[in-house]
Amino acid sequence: MLQCIFLLSDSGEVMLEKQLTGHRVDRSICTWFWDQAVSQGDSFKDQPVIASPTHYLFQVVREGITFLACTQVEMPPLMGIEFLGKVADVLSGYLEGLNEDVIKDNFVIVYELLDEMIDNGYPLTTEANILREMIAPPNFVTKMLSVVTGNSSNVSDTLPGATSSCVPWRTADVKYANNEVYVDLVEEMDAIISRDGALVKCEIYGEIQVNSHITGVPDLSLSFTNPSIMDDVRFHPCVRFRPWESHQILSFVPPDGLFKLMSYRVKKLKSPPIYVKPQLTSDAGTCRINVMVGIRNDPGKMIDNITVQFQLPPCVLSADLTANHGAVNILSNKMCTWSIDRIPKDRAPALSGTLLLETGLERLHVFPVFQVGFRIQGVALSGLHIDKLDLKVMPTRLYKGFRAHTRAGLYEVRT
Repeated sequence: MLQCIFLLSDSGEVMLEKQLTGHRVDRSICTWFWDQAVSQGDSFKDQPVIASPTHYLFQVVREGITFLACTQVEMPPLMGIEFLGKVADVLSGYLEGLNEDVIKDNFVIVYELLDEMIDNGYPLTTEANILREMIAPPNFVTKMLSVVTGNSSNVSDTLPGATSSCVPWRTADVKYANNEVYVDLVEEMDAIISRDGALVKCEIYGEIQVNSHITGVPDLSLSFTNPSIMDDVRFHPCVRFRPWESHQILSFVPPDGLFKLMSYRVKKLKSPPIYVKPQLTSDAGTCRINVMVGIRNDPGKMIDNITVQFQLPPCVLSADLTANHGAVNILSNKMCTWSIDRIPKDRAPALSGTLLLETGLERLHVFPVFQVGFRIQGVALSGLHIDKLDLKVMPTRLYKGFRAHTRAGLYEVRT
């Protein structure tokens, strides 16, 4: 049972506070949390569950906004983390993005959504399409009506019909002139390369996202050619578990619109698609740096949006870096970003330059960690393939579309 939810800005300001039970959580817990985050840095921000002196805390960070939930009672940690992630997804969809100004401009809607999504500390209604029937999204029309009528509430006077049906995640009496369903395989690759070039970790976190616009109450089944490669699968409540347990088939009645059908992990990966080879040699107060980037395993599609980022150590006074392809940018906080985009066919991208160290320091003792980003359209690097998507009751002229793409998640190369 969650007792309170806070929304913090990227500067630690408490933008919103929602007390959920009779037990009131003091805002001083946010001060303690932010002090720990500043002192410990990224290692603290990467912890989804934190034990404070008085409460257990759950945190989810989206677009610079920290969603912080507190409890003093025992509860499944995954429930708190998953619920906060769902709150972030719903707010992002309602407000068309998340930032400090958007949250402050829509306090009323955020509070109304939280009232419907959680009751006395327990999750209640979390489906975005049902919430949209209960609470009108902010737009020009609703703002004008609130000014004219003097009523700032966006909550409907009647409950959606789906709240009393056997499929509460689907809007009742859906009708479309054109019936369409789109299935997207969205994957993120996490990899860690050690200083000697050995692959420490290489796995993929994937999601199957469905955008359904079908008349009536469709009953769908989705099958894969190689479902055995998936581990740690998690399903939307609409998925029937028995068909998956017996035949690895996803049988479900979909919500109306865009939703996440399932998520999974694939751990049996031998190598990432691109390589980054950094070399650092230091002597006499300077450090020479050379970084090469290339394609190791060609996925058969164009790899673009390639970037390499690294934080210069505090002992570096200045840096003179150049690249034979792409652009190099060094920010005031000593964060260096090398934007490559696509690797040309005639040469391998290379970054080289010299780092000037502090006076009295002969060699570099703290080495940077290189963060790599990339995107591959049309390919799921895990090798997962969709076999077919069937409907038990076929509407007229149904269009089915399938897409896949992969991007880099936590991809680190250590030196």
